[in-house]
Amino acid sequence: MSALGELGRLKGATAVGKKQNKAAYLFLAPWFVGLALVTIGPMIASLGLSFTRYNLLSPPKFNGFDNYVRMWEDERLHTALQVTFTYVFVSVPLQLAVALFLAIILDRGLRGLAFYLPSLLGASVAIAMLWRQIFGVDGLINQVLAWFGIEGQGWISSPDTALGTLMILHVWTFGSPMIIFLAGLRQIPSMYYEAAAVDGANRRQQLFRITIPLLTPIIFFNAVLQLIGTFQSFTQAYIVSGGTGGPVDSTLFYTLYLYQQGFANFNMGYASAMAWLLLIITALLTVAAFWSSKFWVFYDDEN
Repeated sequence: MSALGELGRLKGATAVGKKQNKAAYLFLAPWFVGLALVTIGPMIASLGLSFTRYNLLSPPKFNGFDNYVRMWEDERLHTALQVTFTYVFVSVPLQLAVALFLAIILDRGLRGLAFYLPSLLGASVAIAMLWRQIFGVDGLINQVLAWFGIEGQGWISSPDTALGTLMILHVWTFGSPMIIFLAGLRQIPSMYYEAAAVDGANRRQQLFRITIPLLTPIIFFNAVLQLIGTFQSFTQAYIVSGGTGGPVDSTLFYTLYLYQQGFANFNMGYASAMAWLLLIITALLTVAAFWSSKFWVFYDDEN
């Protein structure tokens, strides 16, 4: 009887589990529908369009790999890639360094949860327009330089400095990674610092021997997020350059050139191919980041 009773109990538990699963799938159904219609469907459609010549006005015509071959000969695309890679690999490390520095300061001097709202809005149209005014000929930067007798210039109208202004804007958007760093800092057990202080370690030694090694998972997390997000940057360059990527294509982000091809020149097939190239580049760099993490990311539970 006991065996039959145990079997009945297991069957009852299984039935309850199936009902719970059905309820979960029911609540998740809108998300799955959105995933299929908004994400997966358009991705499959863009993959198909990347093998066509399509101008939005007439039906797409299959042209094989012509769009991908064209990318090898497109000098502006090469320029856009160069600008984007420079922007990503300079601004992302600087942003993370500033975010970590400020998080450490806040962790030592402020015990409440800190929000820096303006830095969270750097990708907005309003902030990009403000940035255009700040670095304009009559902007705030030149006004400050004038107080010291230094003649300013049009920072966003010069090809030598235009991209640098956008890098500064990206560094200024340190709010989100800073909060993540701050949360990570407050998870480090204080006993490590107490033991280090007993051994005579100073603040700098504690930073490089305890804080940074234990924060490497958070650094890695922030780096991957910022890497993916920065490759998709569009608003800043569009607003600051007026949608041209100028001057002399110095702010021609890859996404901005993709937008120009798809919605200004109506080369939607070519733009779709460009989108898939961006996806491949981002995926390869993300895989490379995960591969490299085993050499420098330290987890506290590792032996």
